[in-house]
Amino acid sequence: MNEQRSVLVTGASGFIGQNLMRELAADRAFTAIGAVRSGRGGPDERVVGSVDGQTDWSVALAGVDAVVHTAAQVQAMKDPGGALSQALWEVNVAGTLNLARQAARAGVRRFIFMSSIKVNGENTAGDDGFTADDTPAPEEPYGRSKWQAEQELGKLARETGMEVVVIRSPLVYGKGVKGNFASMIGWVERGLPLPFGAVRNRRSMIGVDNLTNLIVTCINHPSAANEVFLASDDEDLSLPEILERLAGAAGKPSRVFSVPVWFLETLASLAGKKALARRLLFSLTVDISKTRERLGWVPPLTLDEGLQRCFSGHGKQTIGHRH
Repeated sequence: MNEQRSVLVTGASGFIGQNLMRELAADRAFTAIGAVRSGRGGPDERVVGSVDGQTDWSVALAGVDAVVHTAAQVQAMKDPGGALSQALWEVNVAGTLNLARQAARAGVRRFIFMSSIKVNGENTAGDDGFTADDTPAPEEPYGRSKWQAEQELGKLARETGMEVVVIRSPLVYGKGVKGNFASMIGWVERGLPLPFGAVRNRRSMIGVDNLTNLIVTCINHPSAANEVFLASDDEDLSLPEILERLAGAAGKPSRVFSVPVWFLETLASLAGKKALARRLLFSLTVDISKTRERLGWVPPLTLDEGLQRCFSGHGKQTIGHRH
């Protein structure tokens, strides 16, 4: 029987981190240790305080074979100049590099960094989705912070020999999700009429169970070392299709009707919601061909199965992994 590998998960109390901890706990190949900001600290938990360039990770990293870094600062302060806010830089760049340096010194074999598709850009046009080998073109401070961290991790990998794996994901959904997707779930559950029937965009997403399956695959797969992978459910939908499929998963009638897209954009602009309109109305698709080919990975759940889990108390089911 192979020896269990010890995996440190940062951001273990967050949406992705919690689901990943459950996935690892159900897999006999791993021992999962969660790093959290505060708490009492149990046998599978390490309290590290705030994540920044000064965090001491020595206790959390003791005996660890791999690190999955999901902790991040997502909200950027308003910054007309487009520079990174101090909070984004401290957590996403300085905090990531500080952890990675200490991990390399502690003998960690592999460092998996949860990045964002925003490193590639904000939107795609036509049928061409972002690929893992595209030249990064982040447009907003959060995406820039993730790209800067990726570059620093690449340098560190070359200097130390610690393997780095970068996973860029689009919107991640699942039971307990927050943000815009949680709002859409609420709209559907309340049966609100939604004026998005005329939207003809395409969006890539990934269910949290599919994402954690990919992360676990990347912990041991030999072809994952020092590579960048994109993640998705491998099915792209328009906004009205997303809402209709959500309604079906919730057992609710779809109440989508059509209003001209230009009118929706005008309303959003008047309300100061241009960024939200861009996320809802424009396209953003990803091509996961590299992920499939290099890792032999296929999303274990269909998009509809993932959406159903947003509403059901399904209980976490173990999904097979490739070690």
